Amino acid sequence: MNKLLFTILFAVISTVTLAQVTQQRPSLQKSIPADSLSYLNPKDYIIGGVTVSGTKYLDKDVLVQISKLSKGDKINLPGEQNAAVVKRMYDQGLFDDVQLYITKINLDTVYLEIAVTERPRLSRLHITGIRKGEVEDLQKKLSDKNSKIVNENLLSTTTAIIKKHFNEKGFLNTTVDIKQRKDPGDANSVILDVAVDKKQKVRINKVIFEGNTAFSSKKLKKYLKKTRERKWYNLFGSRKFLQDHYDEDKQTLIEKMQDKGYRDAEIIKDSVWKNDENTVNVKIKVYEGHKYYFGNIKWSGNARYPSDLLNKLIRLKKGDVFSEEELNKRLQGPTPNNDDVSTLYLDGGYLTYNADPVQTRVYNDTVDLDIRIYEGPQYTINKVDVKGNDVTNDKVVRREIRVKPGQKFNKELLIRSTREIGQLGNFDEQKTEPKPTNINPADGTVDIIFNVVEKPSDQIELSGGFGGGQIVGTLGLTFNNFSLKNIFHLKDYKPLPKGDGQKLSIRGQSSGRTYQNYSFTFSEPWLGGKKPIYFALSAYTQLSSTGQYYAKSDSRYNNLRINGVGVTLGKRLNWPDNYFQLNYSLNFDHYNLDNYPGYIFQNGTSYNIKLTQEITRNSLDAPIFPTQGSNIKFTIQGTPPYSLWNGVNYKIATPEQVYHFVEYYKVKWDAQWFQKIIGKLVLMSQVRFGFLGEYNSFVPASPFERFKLGGDGMQSYQFLQGSDIIGLRGYQNFSIIPVGTNYNESNNPGSTIYNKYTFELRHPVIASQSATIFVLAFAEGGNVWNNFDQFNPFNVRRSVGIGARIFLPIFGLLGLDYGYGFDKIPGIPDANKGQFHFSISQSLSGGFN
Repeated sequence: MNKLLFTILFAVISTVTLAQVTQQRPSLQKSIPADSLSYLNPKDYIIGGVTVSGTKYLDKDVLVQISKLSKGDKINLPGEQNAAVVKRMYDQGLFDDVQLYITKINLDTVYLEIAVTERPRLSRLHITGIRKGEVEDLQKKLSDKNSKIVNENLLSTTTAIIKKHFNEKGFLNTTVDIKQRKDPGDANSVILDVAVDKKQKVRINKVIFEGNTAFSSKKLKKYLKKTRERKWYNLFGSRKFLQDHYDEDKQTLIEKMQDKGYRDAEIIKDSVWKNDENTVNVKIKVYEGHKYYFGNIKWSGNARYPSDLLNKLIRLKKGDVFSEEELNKRLQGPTPNNDDVSTLYLDGGYLTYNADPVQTRVYNDTVDLDIRIYEGPQYTINKVDVKGNDVTNDKVVRREIRVKPGQKFNKELLIRSTREIGQLGNFDEQKTEPKPTNINPADGTVDIIFNVVEKPSDQIELSGGFGGGQIVGTLGLTFNNFSLKNIFHLKDYKPLPKGDGQKLSIRGQSSGRTYQNYSFTFSEPWLGGKKPIYFALSAYTQLSSTGQYYAKSDSRYNNLRINGVGVTLGKRLNWPDNYFQLNYSLNFDHYNLDNYPGYIFQNGTSYNIKLTQEITRNSLDAPIFPTQGSNIKFTIQGTPPYSLWNGVNYKIATPEQVYHFVEYYKVKWDAQWFQKIIGKLVLMSQVRFGFLGEYNSFVPASPFERFKLGGDGMQSYQFLQGSDIIGLRGYQNFSIIPVGTNYNESNNPGSTIYNKYTFELRHPVIASQSATIFVLAFAEGGNVWNNFDQFNPFNVRRSVGIGARIFLPIFGLLGLDYGYGFDKIPGIPDANKGQFHFSISQSLSGGFN
C-alpha cells in the first residue's frame, strides 16, 4: 500500500516539474532536459534526429558533427553520454551555456535538441596608452580579430601579438591589460579596452664571452653589429636588446670566427637575464676549436680556362688561413673589382657556370680542396627586351643597353647596361634588374629582359631669399624626359610631352626691376637618334640695376645687362675606355656695364666669345648616392687672342678698350673618387683646381671668368654669369680672398687660381624610389691666388663639419651643412667659425658644387 502511494506521489511531482519546465521555455514546450529522466532506470534509445537552437553565427550542421550525435546511433539516457555531449560543446570555447533536450520519444526512438547560448563577439578594440601611429600599426596586426568569439584564446593571442610587436622594438617589459564591456550597438558583441604600457626600452648592460682564447672579448663584441653594450662610444650599433637582431648577430659571430680559420667554431650556450628594470646582460659561451689552413687546391672540370689562371683569380695558396667565405667570394663573387672566377666565366658566356669546392682531406690543421667546375655551354643572346617603361620610349632605354642579340652572354655588359639605364634619371636604379630568361641549353641561347620601374624625373625649384637688401624669388622647371617631336601633339602633354629622354630647363629669378635672370636650356643626348652625339642649346639674359631708385646722374645709379647663347656638341669615346665623353662648346656673351661695381672695369661694352673643350670620365655606379667609381673632368677654355691682330696699343688703352673683346685661356681639373669603407659607409675624395691665364702681359686676365671661393657653392644673384662659384663650407660665401687683398663681399672680382680638397664620409639613411637621404661628415680645404708666385697647394683654408642630403625627384638634391672654418680671413672677422649652408642642385651627374 505504501509502495503504491509513493509511486503515485512521484508521478504527480514529475508532472508538475515537467509543466514548470515547459512554462519556463515556451519555445520548447514539448522538450525536457535529457538528464531529467530517472537515473534509477536508464534506457537505450535510437537517435531519430538532432537539431540545434540558439545559434546566430555558427553552422548548425558543424555543431551536430562536434556533438557526435548521429541519426541512427544508440544513446543511453540518462547517463554519461549526454554529459559528454555537453562537455564536448563547452570545450570549443564558443558558448556561455549548453543544454541537451529531449523533444520527442517514440517507443525506443528519441529526438534531441542542443540548445546553446553563443559567447559575445568582438566588435572593436579600443587601444590606449600609446601614440596614435602605434595604435594604427597594432590595429593592422589585429584586424583579423574583429567579429571573432571573445574567449581566453582571443584574449591571450591579442596580448601576445601586442607584446611581440613592442618586444621587437626593444620594449621587453610591455604590459597589456584587457577589459571587456558590452557594445551598446550590438547586444551580442563586446568592446575590448586594451591598456598598453610599453615601459622603457630595455638596453644591453653587458655582453660577456666565455671559452674564447684565440679571440679577445673586445674582438668578438665587434662582430655583434646589432647587439652592443650601453657605452657612449657605440654610436652606430643598436644598444637595444632585440631578439631577432641578437639571433642574426649570433650567426654572424660564428661566420666571422670561421672566416678567420676556426671552421669548427660554434656557440655552446647563451643566456640573457635581467640586470635591472631597464637593462639585460648577455652571456655567450663559444667553442673555438683549431685554426685551419688551406692545403692543396686542385681544379677539376675546367676545360675553358687553365688551372694557373683560376689560381691567380682565387688568390689563395697552401698555408693561407682557411676561410670558406673568402673562398666562395672568389669563386662566386661579387668582388670589388669583379676579378672573381664567376665573372670570368660569365663574361665569357658561360651562364650556367658553377663551382663546388669539395673538402677532400682534413688532416691536423690543413684542408685539401678539389674545386669541381661545371662550365656548361657558351650562351648567345637571342633577344633583348625592356619591361616597365610606361612613359619612356623603348628606344631611349634600348640605346643605353650594351648587350645585343647575337653577342655572347656577358655579365660585365649587363652591369654596365644597368648603370647606364640608372644614369638616365628616369628609373629607380635600385629596382633596375636584368634577368636572363628562356635559357635553352640545346642551342645555347638566352633572352635578356631588363625590368625597370619608372620614377618621377621632372623637377621644380621654387624658393625665395633675401640678399642685398631685397627679396629674390626663383622659379625653375626641369623636364628630364622631354619629347620635342611631340610638341604639337596636345594629347601627349603630361604636362609636357615626355618619353624621348631629352632635357628642357627653364629658370627665372627676379626681384622686381632691380634684378632679373632668365635662362633656357635644351639638350638631346642622341642627336639624330642613331649615335650618342650630345647636343645642347642654351640662352640667357640677366639684368641688375638700381635705376628703379636713382637717376642716371646719381652716383649710386648702376646698370648691368648680360645676354648670352651657347651650343654644345659631344660624343662618347671608346678610347682609352668607353667611360669617356668629349664635348665642345661655343658660347657668346655680351656685357653692357654702366657704373657697375664688382668687376675690374665699371663702364662699357664687352664681348666674350669662348670655345671650350671638355673631356670627362664618369664610372660612378649611381647618380644620387655613388658607392664606387670616379668622375673626372678636364676642361680647356679659350678665346681668340685679339691682341695679336686688332692694332690696339694696350700700353695706353683704357679698361673699356682692353676688355671690349675679352681674351684669356682657362684650365680646370675636377675629380671625385668613391669607395666603400665598411658596410654602407662610403668615402668620397675630391680634388679641384682652376687657372685663368693671359696671352699678353699688357692684357690682364679676364674680369668675368674668375674663381670665387667660399660658402655653399651656389650662384649668388649679386655675382652674375661668368664666374666659377666654388663652395668651401665653414666660411661665408665668396669670403676666401688672396693674401694681401682686402675685397669685400659686394666688390669681389674673384681670383685667377684656386685649388680645393675634400674628404667626405657618407652613410645612407633612406634609399627608395620616392626619396634618398644620406648623412655626411666632411673635412675640406681650399684657397685662391692671383699669380703662381704666391701659389702653394698646401696653404689652404681648412674646415670640418657635418651635413645631410635629401633627394626628392621633384626638387632635386637638397643639402644642409654645418661647417666650422679654422682660419681667419683678413678684413672679414665673421667669415669663418660656425656656418650653416643650404644648397639645392638640379644636376646629379657631376656633383662638383
